[in-house]
Amino acid sequence: MAALSTLTIADAREMLRAGETTSREITEDCLAAIAGAGALNAFVTVTADKALAMADAADQRRAAGDESDLLGIPLGIKDVYCTAGVRSQAASRILDGFTPPYESTVTSKLWDAGAVMLGKLNMDEFAMGSSTENSVYGPCVSPWRREGDTTPITAGGSSGGSATAVAADLCLGATGTDTGGSIRQPAAFTGTVGIKPTYGRCSRWGIIAYASSLDQAGPFAKTVRDAAILLKAMAGHDPKDSTSADRPVPDFEAALGGDLRGKRIGLPKEYREGLGAEIDALWVKGAGMLRDAGAEVVDISLPHTKYALPAYYIIAPAEASSNLARYDGVRYGYRARLGQGDGVVEMYEKTRAEGFGPEVRRRVMVGAYVLSAGYYDAYYLQAQKVRTLIRRDFENAFASVDAILAPATPSPAFGLGEMQGDPVAMYLQDVFTITVNLAGLPGICVPVGTSGSGLPLGLQLIGQPWGEAGILDAAFALEQRAGFTATPQRWW
Repeated sequence: MAALSTLTIADAREMLRAGETTSREITEDCLAAIAGAGALNAFVTVTADKALAMADAADQRRAAGDESDLLGIPLGIKDVYCTAGVRSQAASRILDGFTPPYESTVTSKLWDAGAVMLGKLNMDEFAMGSSTENSVYGPCVSPWRREGDTTPITAGGSSGGSATAVAADLCLGATGTDTGGSIRQPAAFTGTVGIKPTYGRCSRWGIIAYASSLDQAGPFAKTVRDAAILLKAMAGHDPKDSTSADRPVPDFEAALGGDLRGKRIGLPKEYREGLGAEIDALWVKGAGMLRDAGAEVVDISLPHTKYALPAYYIIAPAEASSNLARYDGVRYGYRARLGQGDGVVEMYEKTRAEGFGPEVRRRVMVGAYVLSAGYYDAYYLQAQKVRTLIRRDFENAFASVDAILAPATPSPAFGLGEMQGDPVAMYLQDVFTITVNLAGLPGICVPVGTSGSGLPLGLQLIGQPWGEAGILDAAFALEQRAGFTATPQRWW
């Protein structure tokens, strides 16, 4: 019998309901898998005692007649989510030792649904990065390797720990956040499914902020069905979050049919610029799969796409510089050692210089610059205008199509260290994902094939606002026809 940690959420749910296993047994198997996967550096905090207690409570609820979808399902939680009594430091030194006394809304919903917390997952510091190399815990390593090559591969970022944990069967599902592609890019790199919901679909309360108008919570899963199950539990209105939408949450799993007859799928011609040959061929193949499912596939234009990357790297750092101003060493987290005669200003300066990593310092400085009196109109205001134009492009496109099929990444996963010296090359990893965040739209990444070197490749489907059910259905059709069954060969 295969390890219980390799189960999908849907399969585990059925086994639990049939009495073929217990939550404690699945949880113990996951904890054993985590203990044997230290080389991946995916889990940065393991809450074994808490997990077993939650598993036992779930088994008791089931014995009393509860059949909730996530009851007894073990999950990993990205370190950016505040979890009561458990270290939550967004992979940053400046939050060293921070243990929140409160629970984020999204994780509260998961625990109310009966899910089990295995621990916290590695990430780029404050979710700033595309490779999980900007982490105080050290980089997360993908379970995948290039064929015939032992070079450690990135799991993507910022939610690299979440992607690795799901791909390596350390947990049955995981939470992530997506500010510019931080769910979809790691999913593409690791052969997992990741969905970034519409901005406002999931509460941001209790999630450590990077860029407040862009951040959105979402799940990682092994299948589209599992992603639908997780998203239903995570989504919903939260009065504690002023940006949370008061809209009903559909039954996303019930929407999975895979029949796309009568649907129109758009292919944005602008996304072909800078696209690698393997991803381009995959895109063509994916379009053919959607045609086989009954969809009409048409070319569309998103003319302001070329301005998205510079606009994003003005808006996101600007919001980050404001959000991260609160970390000063006064009330919680890291405080620098002060010299004789140092005052409060020196404490602020030393604490922030020592507490933030290089990438966070870079983005905070960029953000402070574009918000400064002499440059606000020239940079930040112009970027916001571009953001409006990008959103309008999508609105015009959705007047004639139901969803958009696009690449998720310009290339397969790269080796750790291969891009560290070139921040611009690293930023270009987000070129196909950031438009979705700027427009506040839902997007889902599905594994569709493998590269010539054996690494997974994914495509993303982009939907209209609140159109998660539609893109989940299209993703389900794509998943069925792609038949992606590749798994990483165990080396860790």
